[in-house]
Amino acid sequence: MKKGLSLLLALVMMLSLAACTGGSGESGEVANNDPLTKDDVIEVATISHSSWPYRDDWKVWEYISEGCGATVKVNAYPSADVGTKYSLMLASPDTLPDIICYSSKPKDSYIFQGAFVAFEDMEEYMPNYNAWLETLTEDEYKNNVVIRKSYDGKIYYTPTIGREKAQGVRAWLYRKDVFEKNNLAVPTTFDELYNVCKELKAIYPESYPYSIRSGFTALSMSGPSWQPYWEFGLYYDYTDDTWKYGAVEDVMVEMIEFYKKMIDEKLMPADFMTINNAAWQELITSDRGFIFPEYQTRIDFFNGLARVKNPEFDLQAMIPPVAKADTGAPMMNKYNVDLAGMMMCNTRDEKRMANTAKYVDWFYTDEAMELVSWGKEGETFEYVDGKRKYITDETAAQPNTLYGFSTYGVFTRMDPLAVEEYESADIAETRDMVLEHTVPYYNMINTLSFNEEEMAVRDEYLTAVGTYANEMILKMILGQEPISKFDEVKETLNEMGLPELLAVYKSAFDRVK
Repeated sequence: MKKGLSLLLALVMMLSLAACTGGSGESGEVANNDPLTKDDVIEVATISHSSWPYRDDWKVWEYISEGCGATVKVNAYPSADVGTKYSLMLASPDTLPDIICYSSKPKDSYIFQGAFVAFEDMEEYMPNYNAWLETLTEDEYKNNVVIRKSYDGKIYYTPTIGREKAQGVRAWLYRKDVFEKNNLAVPTTFDELYNVCKELKAIYPESYPYSIRSGFTALSMSGPSWQPYWEFGLYYDYTDDTWKYGAVEDVMVEMIEFYKKMIDEKLMPADFMTINNAAWQELITSDRGFIFPEYQTRIDFFNGLARVKNPEFDLQAMIPPVAKADTGAPMMNKYNVDLAGMMMCNTRDEKRMANTAKYVDWFYTDEAMELVSWGKEGETFEYVDGKRKYITDETAAQPNTLYGFSTYGVFTRMDPLAVEEYESADIAETRDMVLEHTVPYYNMINTLSFNEEEMAVRDEYLTAVGTYANEMILKMILGQEPISKFDEVKETLNEMGLPELLAVYKSAFDRVK
């Protein structure tokens, strides 16, 4: 019954869209390829982030309106409320804006229902977007376009590019000042990591030198140290074109043994799965945590926080250590892919949808990249020693807070040089090294689209498989279950539907790759 209703909704929405094509929409006006004018209104629903809440006077929206030619009407909703607001909008085509901005790829069910318009169906209005696609390298296409594809192979969600040097980058971080003060070598292998943690523990008895948090996410960050693209759960191994489940692979046993040893000897927190941010931050800032894989931006966070009391505090990035010599490499998994974007709504009005496509298309022009990245000379940036620098205020506010740059819904292409201007000197010092030690491709686990049959299989097995794997592997690491039980855990996971789960991920990925 549920499946039949979804198909009916999709049919109704598709017929509504088809009815708009080649004729006049509800406005009574026929779509055309004329440039947008101030009489054309583009309604945008977007997110107001708590760290940089939306402001009506942000320059970036002024520049967008000037650049695309249309009048842009923005409605911004607080992050905490945006899900509810969007759901209400999408419940009825009559309440849809032209654009809905997301922080990550939205649910496939909205595509099934026909709530959004595919870029491929609006090609005649999007020459700049199509031209931009032709400029992409194979890697750029995989990391920025393939991850946006829906189950039908079409794009409904704007590909974005330009923020990869800063957005979501992970790195191995260490207390450079502590290592130098105690004449300790930066580890290049996990054996050396274990040994240096023992040395640090002897010097700082109350410490947990290897201070990871976020449970198996921390293990996944450094998965390539053990084998290519390894993550604890589902992941795609680009080296042999296979979907895998990290928790059941043989290398997991070696990882369990390593982390169990680290916990047994109190070299890392036993509560690494559940430690809260406040407790973890206290470890790092109080000379009790010295080395860990994390967001690269944590360099600025901790240096700024700790240097108030300890000016010598110096958290820096290092080359990842190798855990398994025959299969591992000094690499981190790739998370620096921008998941924010825009969706064009199926408003059932041909003129509105054509104008929306023109609006989105403008963002793929060089003019747009310049305006949404830097703004205008003398207003938002100036040249200092031949280089562009953002103009700030007496509070030294960042460009996103002051002008709205790099906030939700204001970009598709960003100038990487502008993104670098957000960086501190501490991050800039090792930025290129960190990126060189990041694997080439992103794990599509959070962006892969499924058809309805695949989604049913995924929903039937994913949570149960993940819960059981997490529980049993953690118990082995904590010594609550013997490692000899690993084969039994693998067998149980297979009985719980892991092969079926892997099959639908392969099916969904093969369709869009």
